[in-house]
Amino acid sequence: MARRRSTFRKVGRNRMSQCTAVDGDLAVIKLGGSILTSAKAYRRAAKFVRHTLQAAPHERLVVVVSAQEGTTDRLERGARKIVREPSRAALDLLWSTGEIRSVALLSLHLQQLGVAAAPLNIHEAGLTAPDTENEVGRIQLHAGRLRAVLAKFAVAVVPGFLAANSANAIVSLGRGGSDLTAVLLAEGLRACRCELIKDVPGYFTADPHRDSSASHIPHLTFEDALQLATDGCDLVQRRAIEAAARAGLPLVVRSVDETAPSSRISHFAIEAARAQRELRAAASAD
Repeated sequence: MARRRSTFRKVGRNRMSQCTAVDGDLAVIKLGGSILTSAKAYRRAAKFVRHTLQAAPHERLVVVVSAQEGTTDRLERGARKIVREPSRAALDLLWSTGEIRSVALLSLHLQQLGVAAAPLNIHEAGLTAPDTENEVGRIQLHAGRLRAVLAKFAVAVVPGFLAANSANAIVSLGRGGSDLTAVLLAEGLRACRCELIKDVPGYFTADPHRDSSASHIPHLTFEDALQLATDGCDLVQRRAIEAAARAGLPLVVRSVDETAPSSRISHFAIEAARAQRELRAAASAD
């Protein structure tokens, strides 16, 4: 894939270097519906979260979850059997049951594994959307409840895809909206890591499920990722990429397989590679 110079404004230094010690203790991880496919998959996801904590025991994790694979479509089909054009309010409320179920199931599996995890509902997560169209720049985070939970628990599990409006009604953030939830939480909490966990280890030159010759793309710019979205790649929601670009928030797209590669999206792919080298050098010096 050809590299293009990013048209987005470069935001200061690498975000990793802007974090304070407290910020550095926080990471946001999003678990997509494509990996939450069954009861066994939830347990595997819980083991992944536990392993992440064990690898960095000083960290607190905000885990954003999608509904189990296929749930959103199934709920919408059921609604349309009742009425051809369901109201947006009713549909958003119905959709929310899928994410809430995922929050509860993952939290229960974490509890069974001995991980101190707090399940939060949509209002406790703290994202507030405008009453009109969900303009990303106007979605606000009220993080008081979330920060209080993270002071007591190693993990907070929150629903993706959804927010509340000024009237406290539940509203959806568009298909793939759990990616956007993770980005907005990471920005608002000044997290030093935002990882989007998918069923593939990041970006490829073609769909790896269909083309065995597809090559992995380890680093790409926000502009590259947006171009891929324009070309039909829905690996990461377009609005989430746009929000991360505005915030100067690098994104890591990976799978639950710890041995697999990952893709990093940042303002400049060269900067991303250099930042990783500098971090490895600093770790070796310590």
